[in-house]
This record gives sequence, C-alpha cells and structure tokens, in this order.
Amino acid sequence: MALKAVLFDFNGVIINDEPLHQKLLEEILIQENLRPSPGEFREVCLGRSDRACLQELLSRRGRVVTDDYLTQLIERKSRAYQLQLASMEQLPSYPGLTDLIFKFRVAGLAMAIVSGALRSEIELVLERLNLSDQFSILVSGEDIPVSKPEPDGYLLAVKRLNEEFPALQLTPADCLAIEDTFAGIEAAKRAGIQVVGVANSYPFHMMQRQANWAVDYLSELEVDRVQELLAVPR
Repeated sequence: MALKAVLFDFNGVIINDEPLHQKLLEEILIQENLRPSPGEFREVCLGRSDRACLQELLSRRGRVVTDDYLTQLIERKSRAYQLQLASMEQLPSYPGLTDLIFKFRVAGLAMAIVSGALRSEIELVLERLNLSDQFSILVSGEDIPVSKPEPDGYLLAVKRLNEEFPALQLTPADCLAIEDTFAGIEAAKRAGIQVVGVANSYPFHMMQRQANWAVDYLSELEVDRVQELLAVPR
C-alpha cells in the first residue's frame, strides 16, 4: 500500500512533557489525601488519557467518584499544566520534529494527531511550536469515550481525514502511526495501522519488540525508507 497519511501521538512524540504529567497527577492524588506510588505512572498512565489514568489511580485506592467529579479533577490538572507551559520560555519538543514534519509535508502526506490529551492542551502546544497549520485533523480525549489501547481514536482520525480529503480514499493500511508507548502502539495496530515506535519513553529494544519497527530519534525517520517499509507486508 502507498503511504498517504501520518498519524502522530502527542505527549511523548510532539512534546516531551511526560515528567510534567506525572508531577501534576501526583499532586492531584495528594490533594485528594491519597499517596502516589513509585513507578505507578509508567504502569498505569503512559499512553492513556487523563480520564482513564485518574480513574484507575483512584480505583486502586478504593476511591469511587462520579464522572462530573472526575471531569473536575481533569480540568484542575489541565489548568495547572497550561500554567506550567506558560512559565516556560521554550517548550520541550523533540529534536528532529520540525524537520520530519516538513519532510512529510513536502512528500504530500496528510498529517493528524491522535491523542488522549485535551484539545486545549494540544492546540496550545502546537501554537507555541508554530505547528498549528501542519495538522489537518486533531483527535483529542474529548472526541472518543475510550482511551488507548482501544483503536477508536485512530479509526476516527482515518474517518475524519477522508471527510476532509475525499480524494485520498484513505484506509488504515495507507497510514503510519508514530508512537512512544505500548498502549499507543497497541491502539494503532488494532486499528490496522503500521506503527513506528520512537524510543522517547522506553528503550529502543522495548519499542522494537512492540512496534512494526523502531527508531531511537525522530530524526532517524526517512520518508523514502518509511514508504518502502510500509509496502512490505507485516
């Protein structure tokens, strides 16, 4: 199949903010008179939406909350996240990101973001990084009722890209996903999308075992090579 679209994860691929999310989630637990556990963020939250993550963290501690209260916690965390970003002179994006997006654009590929993050957070980061006009479609945590590793976000992105660009006649097999977590890789694969794992959150050898192929850095992704690899049945 020909490569027609690239679907980017957000946290851990566009912006290096996982440590900040861990800090803010731990603060939420403390504010709820609950104790964070070492290593739990990586186990429960990497690659998953705030809603899924917080629900699991609270459930493990015997805390049952309403959907409305969970939404309040998510909004509280989002406000803190955006304040933290506002205090940064330069956002921590990944080396090679801008060049890679430029190469995909020159190759005529459609691009979308598929993430469990809130739309307001995604739009803020893209604006700060001067990337707002590079992504035709944003699928955020508000758009889907479930979190990765469910494939719904990726399938919705393919649907919306086809609505935006009917001539593409896009199928999941025509897409490449870029992910940094096991949950994200599983979501893309379950949607029928080949996925490259970038070793931003886990070591290369772990990405290599989970993804269709892996790279240490975004700068190692070459458009011609990606198109060749996508054409090979896996």
